[in-house]
Amino acid sequence: MMLTGVHVPLITPFDRAGAVAFEVLEELAHQVLAAGAAGVVALGTTAEAGALGAAERARVLDVLNTVCLRRGVPLIAGANTAEDLRELAGHPAVTAALCLVPPFVRPGEDGVVAHFAALAAVSPVPLVVYHVPHRTGQQLSARAVRRLAAIDAVTGIKYAPDAVDADAVDLLTDPPHRFAVLAGTDTLLSPMLALGAHGAIVASAHLATARFVALANAWQAGHADHARPLGHRLARLSTALFAEPNPAVIKGVLHAQGLIPTPAVRLPLLPAAEANIGTAVQSLHDMRTSPARQPVGRAGPC
Repeated sequence: MMLTGVHVPLITPFDRAGAVAFEVLEELAHQVLAAGAAGVVALGTTAEAGALGAAERARVLDVLNTVCLRRGVPLIAGANTAEDLRELAGHPAVTAALCLVPPFVRPGEDGVVAHFAALAAVSPVPLVVYHVPHRTGQQLSARAVRRLAAIDAVTGIKYAPDAVDADAVDLLTDPPHRFAVLAGTDTLLSPMLALGAHGAIVASAHLATARFVALANAWQAGHADHARPLGHRLARLSTALFAEPNPAVIKGVLHAQGLIPTPAVRLPLLPAAEANIGTAVQSLHDMRTSPARQPVGRAGPC
């Protein structure tokens, strides 16, 4: 399956006792999918997966597998080791695993390619490379991405650079065949889609989900006059939502809307400042009250 459209990497909501609010997680998944998201991502960085216990991670995967099977949409699951990947077996909704480029060690492009070849050899599902150099410390050239795309079972990339640079342009000018380039830097979503990204994995799409979907559809359909101003407004919203480490502000806004029981995050993250939550709430309000444009229909698959 070629991954296209907007996929939402879901937060993990916590109740007042600090436990995972699984029923709320299920509701959030249904809400973003009903608003037009192409699928959801379980156990990504937005989900604070590293702060969850093994039993919590397993149940999150079970809950979202059930939702996605019911709705007939793909589930992407965060998995960074061979053991993580083996745990995805038995979850038929899982279409792909989102695997982080090895962080901190900076193994070089040859090491990254060898790492993903080894993971692909044991994975029960195709892999999506998560390239986020400001977190991993490892840059990847367009040539390295094409080498990754040549590995059997590597089906796409969440491409999250700090800027739309020469490598991004090179990659999207001539993307590998049947290889999904999914924009992963929320504030750069519109220019990445304009260059030809097949879709996106963006946490900001927890809010104003339908607007993010409309943006992707507009660029895919070539309606730049509609997409450009919408992209500007969504970039302002994303900037507000990322004023503090993700997902603190997003959780603060969801809580302010009554959609999750608490805005709590787990250490080492801290709750967002009220001022930053207020700015994001105002940005969301401005987005929803901005003049409506002629709606753009859903485009077909890339």
